[in-house]
Formats: sequence, structure tokens, C-alpha cells
Amino acid sequence: MGTLLLALSGWGVLAALFLLLYLYERIVRDASIVDVGWSGSIGLLAFGYAVLSDAPLERRILIGSMGVLWSLRLTVYLFFNRVYGKEEDGRYQNLRRNWGDRSGLFFFLFFQAQALLGLVFSIPFLLALTNTSASLSFFEWISIPVWVTAVLGETYSDLHLARFRSNPSNRGRVCQEGLWRYSRHPNYFFEWLHWWTYVIVGIGHWWGWINLLFPLTMTFFLFKLTGIPATEEQALKSRGEAYREYQRTTNRFFPWFPREHAS
Repeated sequence: MGTLLLALSGWGVLAALFLLLYLYERIVRDASIVDVGWSGSIGLLAFGYAVLSDAPLERRILIGSMGVLWSLRLTVYLFFNRVYGKEEDGRYQNLRRNWGDRSGLFFFLFFQAQALLGLVFSIPFLLALTNTSASLSFFEWISIPVWVTAVLGETYSDLHLARFRSNPSNRGRVCQEGLWRYSRHPNYFFEWLHWWTYVIVGIGHWWGWINLLFPLTMTFFLFKLTGIPATEEQALKSRGEAYREYQRTTNRFFPWFPREHAS
């Protein structure tokens, strides 16, 4: 199947998927499911591209596995961390209040925007599968340990934080154990690193520069929009001086040894 047809078909699938998720949101009045849908949608398209692509089987298995396994891990984590047995995420509660009587229309548009965003972030997988070379390239082999490091690092960070938060005695405290000792946002760092995997995959191909847009976009989101600023604002509200001290001693993003405590 041609690349353009694959992309258009994928958009149609995601539009239908997010329509169903929107109807679910209308019933339960909880928009947190959109985060689960977004991460799951990318894996769904990566799987579809791998199955329907004309690329050699070895490459279809590699690229499809990268997309599906990354997506599955993140989707399961988000479901249990933000949806199952949880109240609606504060971000969506604020949107619901701000939109008032128009929330139905605006959430519909918001959900469909996530469908489009899912399609956009599936592009690295689609482009990688346009490579019809019979064997994996040197850079495709190099991308594998980078991908493994990123996914395992993010998994470890998420599980460590979840375990820390599950202990009632840690309420109001700041997690400074494991990778959280070396970075205030190790989960974000490894998610960012994951998107560099596809830049490596694209080295030597005309479309390689396009894949560079995704880690750069992720950098913008993490540093300027929904990532670090929102997370740290909430942490300062809930943990106060303890988090300010954490900010003084621990790198914001890139893991490194902690600084000495301020006197």
C-alpha cells in the first residue's frame, strides 16, 4: 500500500477511535482517557504500517515492534496512573470549568486534534518503512540499544515513582531515589531520548531530516507547554519548600550527579 494511502487510512482510523473516546468522555465526564488514546493510537498506526507496508519483513518487524512496545508500555501506565480508579486529571477539570456550556463542542474538537497529533507522531514509523533496502542498515542496528535504553529508563522511572507514591508515609515528600536522584524528570528525559531513535534510523535517507522534527517538538512541549512547567508548578503547590530544595540540588532534565544542599 502506498505511503500516502497508509497515512490517510490511519487518520480515518484515529478519527473514528477518538470519536468513540469522546462519546465515552460524554458519558463519564472524564477526559483523562484522551491521554491513553493518544499513546495507544501511535502504536496502533505503527502496527498497521508494519503489516501493510511493502518494506522487507526484517524492517517491518523492527519498526513495528519499536512502535507497538513503546506505545503499549506507555498506554498501560497511563491507564492505571490516570484513569483506572482516579479522578479526572486536573488539567481537564480546568478546561471543563473554563469551557462551561461549550465543553461538549470544545472537547470534541480537542479529541479530534489528538487524533491528528497521533497521526503526525506516527510519521517516523511510516517513513522508516519506505526504506526498501533488503537488510537493516548500520544505523538501524545502532538505533536498537538507544531505543532499549530509552524505554527501560522511562519504565524504571515511572515504576519507581509509582512505588514511592503508593507509600502513605511519603505523602508530601519528594521522590529522590533511583533515577529521580539525578534528574527531576527522568521519565521525560527518556521519553525525549526515545524520539531520537528514529532520527538515527533515518540517517542517510532523504526523509531523515523530517524525523529530527519530532524530538525537537517534544523538547518544546516538555520545556514550554504541558511538560516540565506544569509538573513543577503543581509540585511547588503540593510540596512547597521540599520541592524548592530539590530544584536547587537536582538537574532539571539531563541526569547528572546532584549538587550539594544549599546552606
